[in-house]
Amino acid sequence: MVLSGGQAAYGQDIGILVLDTSFLRIPGDIGNARSFDFPVRYKVVTSATPDQIVAEGSKARALLPLFIEAAQELEREGVRAIITSCGFLTVVQKELAAAVSIPVVTSSLLLVPMISSMIGPQKSVGIITADAGSLSPEHLKAAAIDETCPVHIRGMENSKAFSETILKPSVTSPRPLDPIKIEQDLLDITKELLTAHPEIGAIVLECTNLQPYAKKIRAVTGVPVFGIIDLVNLIQSGLSSD
Repeated sequence: MVLSGGQAAYGQDIGILVLDTSFLRIPGDIGNARSFDFPVRYKVVTSATPDQIVAEGSKARALLPLFIEAAQELEREGVRAIITSCGFLTVVQKELAAAVSIPVVTSSLLLVPMISSMIGPQKSVGIITADAGSLSPEHLKAAAIDETCPVHIRGMENSKAFSETILKPSVTSPRPLDPIKIEQDLLDITKELLTAHPEIGAIVLECTNLQPYAKKIRAVTGVPVFGIIDLVNLIQSGLSSD
């Protein structure tokens, strides 16, 4: 049997568009390749910083040409599906998906309608986001989250350990990551959310930097928690021929 080539590298089915950041990416974070049980291929979208993307949709849309160019590069390099590293990119989901011929997933928020159907109409979905004030109806609508998917939202914007390192890091002197403090702040926020809304039947982590702490949240609260890594694993399972 004769096999044809045409690429420089093979075996990386998942391509990941990463924001232009410098903070530490620990295992569990989408920006750490050890978060996956399979090879992934990264492409940094230069100039796309968190403060530009975790904002109103117009800022992310202004950078759309950069994301399209990077997505098309990944497709040419042989990946079979593309993920982004920031859930706020739901606002360009349709445009990015239309720009390539392979599946594109911009956010774990795309899981919310499915999870809402799973837990039933009597329960709601809790969403933990990087910044609740910036997660607008536009972002939710782009993920097909509407009145049929009851949600309650809390953000990490008041966590100093999270916001100063990840949301608004210093370019000249990046702050060291404090995963223990971030985990505790996330746990406190989640407990407050569940106390205020005991009908929540599942939690979705919008922010891909929160995935490393999902296991602890599940263990402490007993509530199912889903994030971007879970979605990537699902996509990879659909691509694998093993």
